Amino acid sequence: MSDMELQLIKAFFLGIVEGVTEFIPVSSTGHLILVGKWIDFQSTESKTFEVVIQLGAILAVIWLFRDRVFKLLKGSIDRDPVELSFMRNLVIAFLPAAVIGAIFISQIKALFFHPGVVVVTLFLGGLIMLWVESPSRRQGKKPSAVSLETISWKQALAVGCAQCLAMVPGTSRSGSTIIGGMIAGIERKTATEFSFFLAMPTMLAAAVYDTYKHAGELSQADIWVIVVGFLAAFFSALFVVRAILAFVSRHTYRAFAWYRIGLSLVVAYFIF
Repeated sequence: MSDMELQLIKAFFLGIVEGVTEFIPVSSTGHLILVGKWIDFQSTESKTFEVVIQLGAILAVIWLFRDRVFKLLKGSIDRDPVELSFMRNLVIAFLPAAVIGAIFISQIKALFFHPGVVVVTLFLGGLIMLWVESPSRRQGKKPSAVSLETISWKQALAVGCAQCLAMVPGTSRSGSTIIGGMIAGIERKTATEFSFFLAMPTMLAAAVYDTYKHAGELSQADIWVIVVGFLAAFFSALFVVRAILAFVSRHTYRAFAWYRIGLSLVVAYFIF
């Protein structure tokens, strides 16, 4: 087997990892870093690979929610007050990460893209999720937003600020926005759906920016590696998004919290 064929197999595997983990609160970037180290994945621009294959996962979400996306866009053009309010909330939630990312993303990648950081953020994120999903807290505070249309601008801003934390690998973009939304008073399934919609502009912007910035540095081999990872992420995400929406309708996120804690301890054992 040639080196190129081996790289394509690794890219396919990482694409599946991305599609499976992007929309559950376990950190897709953290998993890509850990698995990439494990299988010794080498790409000229591995961080660009990680960002661009996320585009495959987000396009899967856009496809699954295409009717609701079309309704949102059409309603905004027609100045429907409900759709305009939803669009406003997405813009409010998008801006904090867009501003912080544009200014500090290079420093964040240089400082935090390391397995040791992933261990810490996986563990702490798991503890926070257990607290948010604790029976006493859920019984004591009922959510005020039970649908996408009832989310307030203040709740959207809280979700947007929480999304900034996800720039540190291991934190999880979906985990930050979902748990941030739940803390702000959004019902679990609604927070999950809002996280999916917020992922569309956030991840599209990140993928386009990284591709534009590094396009001249990518070799033909890198491009084929990215294409394979992109397709694997797209098709695996199609399955996972449906599954996670069905799951959160009946269950809490506690299972993912324990998974994060367990994974962090296993990785810490091998690192330290």
